[in-house]
Amino acid sequence: MVASFTCNVCGAKCERPATPPGRESASCGECGSSMRERALIALVSTEIFGISMALPEFPHLKGIRAIGMSDSPKLAERLAEKFDYTNTFYHQSPYFDLTRPDERDFGRFDFILSSEVMEHVPPPVETAFATLARLLKPDGLLLMTTPYFLDGKTREHFPELHQFTLAAPGGQTVLVNRRRDGRVETFENLVFHGGHGSTLEVRVFSEASLRETITGAGFASMRIASECFPEFGIEHSESWSLPIAARKGRFVAPPAELAREYHEAFRLAARHKYDLEVLSEEYERHIAFHNQSHQEMKRELDSRLEWAHKLERDFEERTKWAQDLELEKREAIAAFEHARKSELEAWQCVNGLEKELDETRARTAQIESRFWTRLGRKLGAVS
Repeated sequence: MVASFTCNVCGAKCERPATPPGRESASCGECGSSMRERALIALVSTEIFGISMALPEFPHLKGIRAIGMSDSPKLAERLAEKFDYTNTFYHQSPYFDLTRPDERDFGRFDFILSSEVMEHVPPPVETAFATLARLLKPDGLLLMTTPYFLDGKTREHFPELHQFTLAAPGGQTVLVNRRRDGRVETFENLVFHGGHGSTLEVRVFSEASLRETITGAGFASMRIASECFPEFGIEHSESWSLPIAARKGRFVAPPAELAREYHEAFRLAARHKYDLEVLSEEYERHIAFHNQSHQEMKRELDSRLEWAHKLERDFEERTKWAQDLELEKREAIAAFEHARKSELEAWQCVNGLEKELDETRARTAQIESRFWTRLGRKLGAVS
């Protein structure tokens, strides 16, 4: 599973949630599109162009006329950029009431986009689908989503709905209906889409009934789009309530529009090619300048490195010279200390010798004195 996907409504890159967000949850951080809306746009792309494209990649085909039924504003704006597209509403302008259409619109539209609308239309719903078919051109498309079950028949909540209103006695919303035969009936436990009191759910389709109703309304074929597009964040976890395409005939995009769009695409491609060539030349010049600057910087760096190596060698030589001087100094100091010690010992020796000499002289003088005294006595010179 890819870690991200491209929103095919706005083209933004989106992080894939750790858990599937569900078909109605906003899962694009840019435009807030849900998987249901992205699946519907994927259906528009495959049914009209035959390939899966993101909406920003659609060609501009203003010759294709279409209407939407209460689309989200962001989706409607993007569709209007590509087609002659008008988003309509039941409660505000531009108005469109499927139960009372303007007959001048019959056969006007190439496709109709109906997202989560048909479950709210008053009965009989067969009339509403027949009206959609009449609004389309002979080769027109109905592209829609609506909730449906796989089994059984369509369940009409109010099969005799005629003149009705919503009331809230005691705070609980109920539907009060006057049938065509005049009888009044009240319904409780109502289901609303978009929150309580928003849009009343009138029915829940079944797949079989939906097929029968659509083909019976004048559509030649109906297809349920069950395919997944992980690259667009479209991964269906259910096999029901999937997008539906109903065809009156074989839809073909207007050839003149396609030719103009192709011409525009060719012109843009030529322009992009020219821009690419200009950018390539500019890039080559930038690379040449960069290489020249790089070579100059390399030469300067080599010169500075050589100068640094010379300084390093000089420093090593001076360091060795200083170390040799230090060694000579220590040796000289040691020799000096040794000489001073030898001189001290010599002086001590001299002093000892002088002392011995003095003592010898004293003994010699004493001996001489005694000798002369004895000699004088012998000669009679000394008494």
